[in-house]
Amino acid sequence: QVQLVESGGGLVQAGGSLRLSCAASGSIYSANTMGWYRQAPGKQRELVATIRSGGSENYANSVKGRFTIFRDNAKNTVYLRMNNLAPEDTAVYYCNFHFEDVIRVDYWGQGTQVTVSS
Repeated sequence: QVQLVESGGGLVQAGGSLRLSCAASGSIYSANTMGWYRQAPGKQRELVATIRSGGSENYANSVKGRFTIFRDNAKNTVYLRMNNLAPEDTAVYYCNFHFEDVIRVDYWGQGTQVTVSS
């Protein structure tokens, strides 16, 4: 129903910045929430940030003040601007999409690798 294509991952030095993007396509209507989760080696997948259709944002404590999530509804695209990256941010980052409806079904991207060197 919904396909997600991620881009923007890569290798950066500590203190650097990176911007991830995720474009959604398919059977989309406006009431949807998009966000980013990440999974580091040996750890469970965790929420990074989400943004609702109305613009409200939610961030993990570990990224507050460093990461910013924003979206372009005309392009059905969500972005994650990551500043002051640290080695602890190294993970596979996954785009997430779900409709703001009574029944929640999550859609996931393939993931994009972010590696932060010390």
